[in-house]
Amino acid sequence: MTQENRKDPNTTDPGPNRRDSGGHFVFPRWTNLLRELSALLAVGGLVYAVLLVTWGLSPQNSAIGYAPEQPVPYSHELHVGRMGMDCRYCHTGVETGAKANVPPTATCMNCHATVKTESEKLAPIRKSYETGEPMEWEKVHDLPDFVYFNHAGHIQSGVGCISCHGRVDRMEVVRQEAPLNMSWCLDCHRDPDPNLRPVEFVTDMEWKPEGDPRELGAKLREQHGINPSTDCVTCHR
Repeated sequence: MTQENRKDPNTTDPGPNRRDSGGHFVFPRWTNLLRELSALLAVGGLVYAVLLVTWGLSPQNSAIGYAPEQPVPYSHELHVGRMGMDCRYCHTGVETGAKANVPPTATCMNCHATVKTESEKLAPIRKSYETGEPMEWEKVHDLPDFVYFNHAGHIQSGVGCISCHGRVDRMEVVRQEAPLNMSWCLDCHRDPDPNLRPVEFVTDMEWKPEGDPRELGAKLREQHGINPSTDCVTCHR
């Protein structure tokens, strides 16, 4: 092959018959960039996948909106919102104990012994009352076992139910409204003022302060000596 007929491998000729002196096909120079581009895409894709999984499975995103189906379709929107039942009628221990207890069947039957006595939806309640077997309600706000939370401490300090549970009085099916993760709790412990209200209004879903809620909260905090701890042992005992 003459010098004139031999093709320079550095030319930009894209033709299919591009060969070197030994007859081997020669890729154009620009294809060298594909190696770096492939590595960049691989690393970028891995980082994206890790961030997506971490964000998608974080408590803030995975738990909010959780609304399990219950054995009886109890409507807080009806009982609390329209009928005006106080939270403490069913959750009797919320002011004195760590847990906001689920009411026994007898509490339901205080009304339903004479109200909706033939309702099929309430058949599990009547059966529970007759047999003494407790209702197996599905827990909605389920904190990890290594977390200690005391309802009474928060209620007695003037933290309203709405601060953690949202507008339960508007929920046909109870759902988790707040992330309930550590950073969310610490935000309130470090700055509780916006969530403080007079204790007599803790269960009032419609209550609103007349002025600036932060200003009122600061006044209540000083008045009652409220100083939330941020030590690890406060919640991890």
